[in-house]
Amino acid sequence: MYDELRRIYEAKKEEIRARIEEFKKMRQASDEEIFSELAFCLCTPQSKAVECDKAIKQLVSAGLLFKGNERQIRPFLDRVRFSENKAKFIVLARELFSNNGEIEIKQRINSFRNSKEAREWLVKHIKGFGYKEASHFLRNIGLADDLAILDRHILRCLKEFGIIDEIPKSLTPKKYLEIEERMRKFAEELNLSLVELDLVLFYRQTGLIFK
Repeated sequence: MYDELRRIYEAKKEEIRARIEEFKKMRQASDEEIFSELAFCLCTPQSKAVECDKAIKQLVSAGLLFKGNERQIRPFLDRVRFSENKAKFIVLARELFSNNGEIEIKQRINSFRNSKEAREWLVKHIKGFGYKEASHFLRNIGLADDLAILDRHILRCLKEFGIIDEIPKSLTPKKYLEIEERMRKFAEELNLSLVELDLVLFYRQTGLIFK
C-alpha cells in the first residue's frame, strides 16, 4: 500500500512540487484571480474539476464572472452539474466581496490567524461552500497545506487503504474533521505533507496533477 503511493510520489515528484509552488504564488495574485479560484471551487461539487476550470476561464474571457448576472452566467456552466444553483452562488459570493463595483477579497481572506479559522468563516458566509470546498479554495490560493480536500476521489482511496471503514453518506463537520485527522496521520506515516498526499491520491484516481 505505502510502496505504491511512494512510487507515484517519486515518479511525479517534480510535477507535484511545481503544482504546490503554483499554489504558493497565488498569494501574490490579484483580487480578481483569487475570486476566480473561489468561483472554480464553487463549481466543483459533483463535477469534473477540469470542466469547471474551463467554464470559469470562459466566463472571465467573456467579461461575465465579475459583472454578469445569474442568467448570463448559467449557460457557461452547462458542463457543470447544478448550474443554476452554482450561477447563483457565484453572484452571491461576488456581492459579498464587492465594494463600489470592485472585487476586494484578499484583505478579508488574509485577515485570519490560521487556515482553520479562515475555513470556518468561509463555510459560514459563502453559500455553496462546505468544508471540502473551503479547504480546496484555501489550498489553491496557497493559504492551507494542512487541510484535507475530502472529495469522492480521496475518500475512495482512503477506504481502499483502510484509513476509513466506509465512505460516509454525508460529511458532517465532525465527521470531516475526524477523517481529516486520519488522513493527516496517514500522510505523516508516508513522510508526505497533507497537500502532497492529496495530489498523489488525486493522481492515482484521475491520472492528473491538477488543482
